[in-house]
Amino acid sequence: MPSTQQVRALQALSFMDLTTLNNDDTREVIEDLCQRASINKKSVAAVCVFPEWVALARQFLNEQGLDTKVATVTNFPDGSTNVARAAAETERAIAAGAHEVDVVLPYAALLQGDESTPAELVRECKDICGDSVQLKVIIESGELQQHDKIVLASELAIANGADFIKTSTGKVSINATLKAAEAMLGVIKSSQTDCGFKAAGGIGTLDDAVQYIELAERIMGEDWVTADNFRIGASSLLQDLQSLLVKV
Repeated sequence: MPSTQQVRALQALSFMDLTTLNNDDTREVIEDLCQRASINKKSVAAVCVFPEWVALARQFLNEQGLDTKVATVTNFPDGSTNVARAAAETERAIAAGAHEVDVVLPYAALLQGDESTPAELVRECKDICGDSVQLKVIIESGELQQHDKIVLASELAIANGADFIKTSTGKVSINATLKAAEAMLGVIKSSQTDCGFKAAGGIGTLDDAVQYIELAERIMGEDWVTADNFRIGASSLLQDLQSLLVKV
């Protein structure tokens, strides 16, 4: 019988977007990531890699007999205001086989009072994704910092078609925080939409992950917290989960 900790570890694994987004990623790194995407026949929700590695990740996962999704990033990590660039990158990512696209909102523009460019960028990228590809919008909550800005970015993303809102790129000094997650989940609840939530950046242990899972359960209800609605973007978390789950 799995322990309570092992049950939570299995949950966290099923919610995980196993991620490598380093400029020195190689074929070997991507294949190793995909190799580690399942533990005892239980798989992560997705692997997240740069667009140039999407096709390889899909091929390798298929060869492993896994139906794990492949996610990628666009307009990353800077959150450019170049809508055409973000749209083109999203088109290429989908053409390469991405099931999910994590696009960075132009958060700096939003901080300067420009709401129209971020709205247009999300809308354009969602139009390209359509219904078949999920669009996760990274609001970079650690850079927005203020509660009202995090709420505004979340509302703007959802209003323009985001399937998920995501805390962070993992490339700034402040990434996921429980305070930001609470604000974002509150916006999702108030929106009465099907938008999901993804916490990313700095979540390295099961204890870290459980705090976000419990927060989402408290705000949205336990039934809502499934891989369809809730994700954790991480890389080092897998090692902590593996130490528990190899015994299950």
